[in-house]
Amino acid sequence: MDYHIIRCARAILHVTDLEASRKFYVDALGFIETEADENHIYLRGLEEHTHHSLVLKKAEKPAVEALGYKVSSNKDLETLSHMFEDKGYPTKWLEKGEQHAVGRALRVQDNSGLPLEFFAEMEPVERLLQRYDLYQGSRMQRIDHFNCGVPDVEAAYAFYQEHLGFACSEYTDTPEGNIWAAWLHRKQNVHDVAFMNGLGPRLHHIGFWLPDQLSLIHTCDVLASMGYGESLERGPGRHGLSNAFFLYLRDPDGHRIELYSGDYLTSDPDFKPIRWDINDPMRQTFWGHEAPDSWFNEASSVLDVFTGEEVKQKPGKLKQHKPTFVI
Repeated sequence: MDYHIIRCARAILHVTDLEASRKFYVDALGFIETEADENHIYLRGLEEHTHHSLVLKKAEKPAVEALGYKVSSNKDLETLSHMFEDKGYPTKWLEKGEQHAVGRALRVQDNSGLPLEFFAEMEPVERLLQRYDLYQGSRMQRIDHFNCGVPDVEAAYAFYQEHLGFACSEYTDTPEGNIWAAWLHRKQNVHDVAFMNGLGPRLHHIGFWLPDQLSLIHTCDVLASMGYGESLERGPGRHGLSNAFFLYLRDPDGHRIELYSGDYLTSDPDFKPIRWDINDPMRQTFWGHEAPDSWFNEASSVLDVFTGEEVKQKPGKLKQHKPTFVI
């Protein structure tokens, strides 16, 4: 492969009230606000050394504008563009200066309809990992992954492995042998992106890494004390898949954020993907707690990279599956 995707690196979310979003993300969760203007807030985690990993952009309706991946060089962008164009996926260029703090970027709708962005350069900033006086809220460290609902998981799974160089760490299949969900990575942990069968394309959540499990518990206390108790959607708990601790939250616009800590290394080339049966009660919640209906049914709409309109959603190819034991 003539290009190198490093990791998931940033997301752009449309929000309806910047001040309400600031109170939630900065005051409650402890994101670092790198910069802001009348239409944007640029956020990052404490260990991140580039300008932002999350952009909150003022808009009339909540939506997802782009899911961004960092590549090694601007040359990689050209090669990626040729690959997508050759396979029938039109690409859009954003030149350096068109987006704040980001170099030249390539956008494209993938084979599931998700709005992807690739870039190589972002303005550097001070890394605050050892500024413990700034550790507030969740003690947010860095962006970790995207999780997306797509109509055809097997098609997404094949495209990302064959054409984008992702590897599979874990997957769920049905008794018929169909892949129902898959966790794919470029960096050396469980995932940069996961795909789940269902109505899509939609963004189910963005995962952010915390330093330890106690930070998840502390987040619950902070949110409750600030009046955000209803934002706690699911958890804290431990996933069977990934083995990580998790807490799912809903922001003021309904976007879902996962706070995540403690998965494992996937660096070895002979690492074999871990299979989970869809009927295994321990696969997504190791302790077996039932998830709320909202976790299955609700997700964020995504936008067309050319028109800015919502992408039409299609039902999942496989039958929806919600066991009583939580998924």
